[in-house]
Amino acid sequence: MAVRVIEVADFDLVVFGASGDLAHRKLIPALYHRCCDGQLPEDARIICSSRRAYTDEEYRDWAREALGEHVGELEEARINRFLSRLRYVAIDIGSGDGWDGLKELLDERPEVVRAFYLAVGPDLFGTICESIGANGLVTEKTRVVIEKPIGKDGKSAKALNDTVGAVFDEDQIFRIDHYLGKETVQNLMALRFANALFEPLWNAAHIDHVQITVAESLGTGGRAGYYDTAGALRDMVQNHILQLLCLVAMEPPESMDADSVRDEKLKVLKALAPIHEGDVDKLTVRGQYRAGASAGGAVPGYLEELGRDDSTTETFVALKAEIANWRWAGVPFYLRTGKRLAQRVSEIVVQFRPIPHSIFDEEAGTISANRLIIRLQPDEGVQMKVMIKDPGPGGMRLRQVPLDMSFAEAFKVRNPDAYERLIMDVIRGNQTLFMRRDEVDAAWAWIDPILEAWANSKEAPRGYTAGTWGPSASIALVERDGRTWAEDGL
Repeated sequence: MAVRVIEVADFDLVVFGASGDLAHRKLIPALYHRCCDGQLPEDARIICSSRRAYTDEEYRDWAREALGEHVGELEEARINRFLSRLRYVAIDIGSGDGWDGLKELLDERPEVVRAFYLAVGPDLFGTICESIGANGLVTEKTRVVIEKPIGKDGKSAKALNDTVGAVFDEDQIFRIDHYLGKETVQNLMALRFANALFEPLWNAAHIDHVQITVAESLGTGGRAGYYDTAGALRDMVQNHILQLLCLVAMEPPESMDADSVRDEKLKVLKALAPIHEGDVDKLTVRGQYRAGASAGGAVPGYLEELGRDDSTTETFVALKAEIANWRWAGVPFYLRTGKRLAQRVSEIVVQFRPIPHSIFDEEAGTISANRLIIRLQPDEGVQMKVMIKDPGPGGMRLRQVPLDMSFAEAFKVRNPDAYERLIMDVIRGNQTLFMRRDEVDAAWAWIDPILEAWANSKEAPRGYTAGTWGPSASIALVERDGRTWAEDGL
């Protein structure tokens, strides 16, 4: 199946933190693929910046190495065409040295779209934005991209958004969440709003509960220092998981216009029933992994990776959330995420209610409720669990089977990385898949009381062995409601 590629307007993309891990693993490979697919205009430039004193050629060598590691087999003509787009400017954010060189480059083409991608730590967001403004680099066609985390709580998020908002208008600010760029997340919208099959059933009358799992098999690795200041609730739930919840639960927007979609997501965030301090022990579980085993053998515990004797930072969190509106009243949303779990997988499970009455006798077997599984990673696709008759003579025997749609099998094309789509949306000025400021505020308003209750609690995170599915208390969180985590698809 041929993929339709739409060229974007001419642009200059400035990547701060261009010698860092995100640029190495994601940004440079994403831009290379967009170049190979013919989506970049002939004169589009990628201006890379960090503190390192690279020349253009030295940085191109660094980028070639990144592509070799993360893309694989490369065609020399294609890679040379891509590398020729790269420019490099050394800027020391702390001292302010190097901004003149960037300004000189950008002033060559003031009429094109100008995007600044801040692939740096959040402590530098404000300083960089203020410097962009002070050096007169903001035009009508300017955008700025900031990565999560946006603050450590509601107060710090407000301060950061105030600083960025003093330089850029809200429609120029792109708060990126790469989960929203995943193909399956886009297909969640298509499943709900482009088919007559699901939307009539998408409510409390037909859905028993929803589960959202974002599990990682790796530990914190080289990010242990950062992670200890964040934890799973800030690092994953406040952004990725709540955004997925919004897409599952929101009302149909008027259109795919950015603000129409984000208006409906905001309504979901505001409708989340608050988890008060007295309910935290009943509705939340936090854990921290201990030494254990993975597919690669024995692995250390979190404290060993951190190099400290103790820490109350959670590497696992499970929550029971409820949405206080007519569509979802009484439907629990079970959310969980963690590191060093049994498997790397991200998926949404929509569990439908059982049939009201069975016409079949006991010999037919147990009738299981239908289940829709939306897999985000590693193998993106959609699966529907339905009951069928077991083939063959001898009476009616029922069993549950999956109806599968694997994107890789269905379309026989390379599945673009989320960053490829999102970077191109930045150039287009399309904010549909990016968080608006009031979404960030509403998400923190729900998360902050949980963080505060945990801080006031004398109970440490529950230990769990690396390579398992987290603390046993997370199983109890679901099973006390007569339900189980849907691990049959994992």
